[in-house]
Amino acid sequence: MPENIIRNKHEFYSLQESSSGLFKTGENGVTGIYTPKDKKVEFIYLDKKALCYVKSAMGYPAFYPFNPPVFSPSAKGVLMDLDGTSVHSENFWIYIIERTVATLMNNPSFGLKQEDIPFVSGHSVSEHLQYCIDKYCPGKTVEEARNIYFSITRYEMNEIMEGRGKTDAFSPAPNLKEFLLTLKENNIKIGLVTSGLTEKALPEIVSAFRTLGLGDPLEFYDAVISAGTAIVKGQVGTLGELAPKPHPWLYAETARVGLGFSSNDGCVIALEDSSAGVVSARLAGFPCIGVEGGNIRQSGVTSLCCNMVSNLMDALPIILGR
Repeated sequence: MPENIIRNKHEFYSLQESSSGLFKTGENGVTGIYTPKDKKVEFIYLDKKALCYVKSAMGYPAFYPFNPPVFSPSAKGVLMDLDGTSVHSENFWIYIIERTVATLMNNPSFGLKQEDIPFVSGHSVSEHLQYCIDKYCPGKTVEEARNIYFSITRYEMNEIMEGRGKTDAFSPAPNLKEFLLTLKENNIKIGLVTSGLTEKALPEIVSAFRTLGLGDPLEFYDAVISAGTAIVKGQVGTLGELAPKPHPWLYAETARVGLGFSSNDGCVIALEDSSAGVVSARLAGFPCIGVEGGNIRQSGVTSLCCNMVSNLMDALPIILGR
């Protein structure tokens, strides 16, 4: 395995055959097939080139070229994940998934297991729900689950906005304000990237910015890209549900369209706390700093990160090259 693409192959499982059935180790130039602990993606190595196979619970998998990222500090652009990296809200959204499944099963006492966590965070709502349906309530449809999910979400979000809901649902990541202002002081463009729909994502970052006294996040960030907006009440209707993280498109669009940089410019770096986000950033061609507290270690993709940090401020020397 080329170490400049994945730093530590021992973190990955070696496969004889890809789950797509299209590649076998030792045949047609394939030198190895590897998958991380969560098995959400597979890396197929052909001599010194690599492909990444992104699986899909919705039936739309895809192959992407997987190349070493190019980066020369100091950065001119920083791409930041929302949930977990900028705002601590993962527990709230996992709670929504849990209540959705409980409703589907007509079992109010239902609870997710620790082993489920890597599969109900970091990906799209539909991916999360399909995983739960497959495991806990076969026979139900993702469309049924999504209707319940958005009904619960709208209720909970309204309760929060009215001051009656979960008081700890959305809180800024430690030192988020200092980190963002330091980037601004160094004339670094900032893009916010999320697999969540706008109706979910915007209240989160608005709430965090109110807490921090940073004003309107849509004015502060240079680009904000989400998975889209629900077209019909209770339905998603956007490409974001089929091509969210770990697909590269959200990061690619934020950088190229939102900030005006391509991966070849070598001046953009991402920050993520989820395995799906790390893969997404890497497939878009950007190096990624992993932020502790998410599912990166649990999913087995630390080797895809250029560094791991416990606090956003610890990422500044990497970003600024100091």
